[in-house]
Amino acid sequence: MDDRQFRNAMGKFATGVTVIATEVDGGVHGMTANAFMSVSLNPKLVVISLAEKAQMLEKIKKSKTFSVNILSDDQRELSMIFAGQLKEHEEVVFERLDGKPVIPSAVAQIACKVSGEYVEGDHTLIIGKVTDIHLEESDPLIFYSGRYRSLSEGQPATL
Repeated sequence: MDDRQFRNAMGKFATGVTVIATEVDGGVHGMTANAFMSVSLNPKLVVISLAEKAQMLEKIKKSKTFSVNILSDDQRELSMIFAGQLKEHEEVVFERLDGKPVIPSAVAQIACKVSGEYVEGDHTLIIGKVTDIHLEESDPLIFYSGRYRSLSEGQPATL
């Protein structure tokens, strides 16, 4: 199989869209990511996967903290900003949750401290111990097959 076939297959897994944020030397940094999942309920752990070449990897290694912000379906522009797809935009204002920078009005804001790092292939898996959570009532932004989607685009799932 070639790289494109692998990427196409992985794109068939619908995911939420997150912005990972951290603060280093007084500056807040963020990146769009969909490689995120929960790991454990007790203790409460999550994992993010960052490319070895991602600037965010070194920033999180330095700060030892990060937040995961699950974007709402009206925050597509924020996703594009932190993916580097929108160069000209207004400054993004962050809120704080347990001292970590978070995106206002995200469906979920998850504050974490790093509890482990594991290099696998060309990525590092960062395990985060959840220190606080804030939830909003709104629909999430979805990414599927290379496109942004929303829950309202499709038919309701039936059992």
